[in-house]
Amino acid sequence: MATGKNIRTYFNGTWHDGDTPIISAADHGAWLGSGIFDGARFVNGLTPDLDKHCARTNRSAEALMLTPTVSTEDMVEIALEGLKAYDTGSAVYIRPMYWGIDGDVTAIVPSADKTGFAICLEEIPMAPESASTTLTKTRFRRPVLESSVVNAKAGCLYPNNARMLREVRDKGFGNALVTDAMGNVAETATANIFMVRDGEVFTPVPNGTFLSGITRARHIENLRADGVTVHETVLGYADFEAADEVFMSGNMNKVTPVSAFDDRQYQVGPLTRRVRDMYWDWAASNA
Repeated sequence: MATGKNIRTYFNGTWHDGDTPIISAADHGAWLGSGIFDGARFVNGLTPDLDKHCARTNRSAEALMLTPTVSTEDMVEIALEGLKAYDTGSAVYIRPMYWGIDGDVTAIVPSADKTGFAICLEEIPMAPESASTTLTKTRFRRPVLESSVVNAKAGCLYPNNARMLREVRDKGFGNALVTDAMGNVAETATANIFMVRDGEVFTPVPNGTFLSGITRARHIENLRADGVTVHETVLGYADFEAADEVFMSGNMNKVTPVSAFDDRQYQVGPLTRRVRDMYWDWAASNA
């Protein structure tokens, strides 16, 4: 088993036990924020969609003007090698990441000549199936491509999410239902969002203001294969107030039921439970 906080770090071509230092004070990523990451999961010996998460790591790097240095295939193999140190019953968060090291003559644009790369494996339990959360509105919104690098899973985007969470937690809620600049629902502060009405599933249409998640896409594929109608469409707060079920979709816990949106209460319904079951059935059958 890995030492430290059950963390292992791949850096400079080898695996290290523990939370290994990887970045220098003068690195572009440290002081100018040119860092991206992705997150995959190792659960019960399974690594669902690990290849897709690794591929998105490279796409995110390119969106942040970083030069990827590790192919998707090699990234997958490195991660799988590192995971051999964990028991198959462990729940591990897999974070491949890139950051800029040097800048160009302006110092602002990361240099294409050198890019830092690491993978962090950290043992983080999955939330229990009984876990749920509550949502409320936030005054903060998702940015657009013209103002932020929303087409990357970039660390520099997350302070906006953090202030959403701080705001809604101060109100006694667990998460924020977030709109885009036009006032349409985009996602929550931490994950994509789905709602159920009259046996059909609805989720915000990807419009470039939020990452259309890998787990989100897997749920949509599984639902449609099971004969459920899924609408990717424009949604507002009123739609969620009229919903029968609401659940969040993210890599950390895959499916998180929502028990309330402001004063509107929900039960954990059959489609929410079915989405979770289908996900793990799919993961086991594609191991």
